[in-house]
Amino acid sequence: MQPSRAAALERLAAFTPLMGRAYAEGRNFDPGPGKPAHVSMLSPYIRHRLITEQEVVAAAIAAHGAVVADKFIQEVFWRSYWKGWLAQRPAVWAEYRTHVAAGVHTPPEGYAAAIAGRTGIACFDAWVAELIETGNLHNHARMWFASIWIFTLRLPWFLGADFFLRYLLDGDAASNTLSWRWVAGLHTKGKHYVARAENIARHTGGRFAPHGALNEAPTPLQEPDPRTPRPIPALPALPRGPVVLLLHEDDLHPESLPLAGLEVQSVLGISCPDARSPLGASPLVQRFVEGALEDGLSRASRHFGVPAERVALDDLPDLVAHDTMVMPEAPIGWVADSLQPYRLCPLRRPWDEACWPLAGRGFFPFAQHIPRLCAEFIRVRLP
Repeated sequence: MQPSRAAALERLAAFTPLMGRAYAEGRNFDPGPGKPAHVSMLSPYIRHRLITEQEVVAAAIAAHGAVVADKFIQEVFWRSYWKGWLAQRPAVWAEYRTHVAAGVHTPPEGYAAAIAGRTGIACFDAWVAELIETGNLHNHARMWFASIWIFTLRLPWFLGADFFLRYLLDGDAASNTLSWRWVAGLHTKGKHYVARAENIARHTGGRFAPHGALNEAPTPLQEPDPRTPRPIPALPALPRGPVVLLLHEDDLHPESLPLAGLEVQSVLGISCPDARSPLGASPLVQRFVEGALEDGLSRASRHFGVPAERVALDDLPDLVAHDTMVMPEAPIGWVADSLQPYRLCPLRRPWDEACWPLAGRGFFPFAQHIPRLCAEFIRVRLP
């Protein structure tokens, strides 16, 4: 998978014909690595905003209409929902980081065998190998994997989430952390996801059938409820006049940033993939992030007609002392954590401004707003 906007647009064009009924009917089936599947493989590009949510939803509506493409459109909005939910409860991310920092240094029994794919549960061990080799897992396999990790292997959910984050090309703080919490029964209290042998056999075409190997009657995990949602803080007004634009791995589509009134004099790029975990990130993830950043810088240089270059995190104190530095807002996660100490001017995209405050509760109350959001951002008339 090439980490570039050109590759993202090529993949978008190839999958657009399948965003309607084909996706709705086939999205839960995992035929295995290298086999044709009705999943888009767009998520690494959307996660780094090499292509935007707005562009992907617009393609689905243009090709199929909002009703036929509803399942696919909802999946795109899940990512915005997770970001908004976490933005209103940043303590959930902070607590997760604390647990991971302690857990990876004193891992429980069974952890080493699990991350090495030596559990003896054939499907789980195969998914470990697939994740490490490709940086990807089918969404249904991710749910099965997490359920087996938590309820059959009885390992801490946050160590499983950390393992995913180190290897997934599309791993982000909100989607990954909160999806694991959802499987565990912590996101929606008392509602957990249980991996069942019959379901795995049916949706893998019989490749795996772990009958008798799984805990199929677990109770959901329990933890104190997250704090009451806080309002998402408003950002200060952007400066006027000459600025330096700082790009980072959470948003690499500078061409669509709302920069009216600003004069971009130069573009800098920073990456911190190792900050996603105390154990860093896999070489595959690091290469993808670095390549995506280089692609973003190259496009930014052409778009604004200014020089663009990579800088190290340690260089920022001197740079911000001399220039006004604007950046696309980094959502709750390791990028925001890494950049928090520096005097930067974040800007929030209108898409995030509209979506995030609506994510205070569950997804389905949020989803009621999707038709209105599509009408607002895609400029289409929806039923």
